[in-house]
Amino acid sequence: MPAKGGRLSILNLLTPHFDDIVGLVVESTYNWYWLVDGLMEAGFTVHLANTAAIQQYSGLKHGDDDSDANWLANMLRLGILPEGYIYPKEERMQRDLLRKRLQLVQQKTQNMLSIQGLYARHLNRRLNGNKVKQLTAKQLAVDFTDINVRLTVSGNLTVQQCLTQQITVIEKSLKQQLKLKDEFINLTRIDGIGLILALTIMLETGDISRFEKVGQYASYCRCVNGARYSNGKRKSKTNSKNGNKYLAWAFIEAAHFAICFNDTVKRYYQRKLAKTNIVVARKTVAHKLARASFYVLRDQVEFDVNKAFGGSK
Repeated sequence: MPAKGGRLSILNLLTPHFDDIVGLVVESTYNWYWLVDGLMEAGFTVHLANTAAIQQYSGLKHGDDDSDANWLANMLRLGILPEGYIYPKEERMQRDLLRKRLQLVQQKTQNMLSIQGLYARHLNRRLNGNKVKQLTAKQLAVDFTDINVRLTVSGNLTVQQCLTQQITVIEKSLKQQLKLKDEFINLTRIDGIGLILALTIMLETGDISRFEKVGQYASYCRCVNGARYSNGKRKSKTNSKNGNKYLAWAFIEAAHFAICFNDTVKRYYQRKLAKTNIVVARKTVAHKLARASFYVLRDQVEFDVNKAFGGSK
């Protein structure tokens, strides 16, 4: 059903009961934008249900759309409905464009790795990123006499060049549309966080006041491993997909750059690396940066690397 027609049908059904409706619950699925925006524009109070955090009533032996709707209504009535954050519409569109940039960057990286792998497999040659960027169709004809291998590499190279062009277009548009809000400017003073990462954190975080404690923010950034404990023993893991994967990426990227360019962070990372593996050690740095960002945003203070990393063992 088209969004416009579907929205109109729903509004025609609900509008006669406007005064009796306390709130409407919409599940946070992949296609909620058109419905939530339409209901809010019509003046309804809308709650976005966090489906990943909702557990169905365990006493039910049979469930369908009707029982699910009844359960959502009861949770709303009791004040226990796990809710997602409804971003303002304009900022949400800018956020989604920034997410598209990330997707293209990841695809570009995959193509580069594929090209490097093909050179290693067929020619026993290692190419760094700069060498890959300098490749041309003429060079490929010299390097690969087999037409099939040459077309394989050429396909990756052509896609990578197209992705580079589109990423540049998106970044130019975002820089024209966006500027860091005053409360987010201090993020760029955190080692490892440049303009693009700061914009990502700004658009993905939204209002920092919606997080009461630093642990909630770190958890939302997927910097905390989830688990359930009983009597001091871990009984099970919780849903690892809870939280914001884009913030998780942003702080991992920030950790990478901070380790490279800040000696204090690098020493902390090396101490952790001596006790564990690269992935865990880097995620520990990301966790520290996420916590530091929370205080920078909440208290409007500048980043102090010694407080965040200097005293850590």
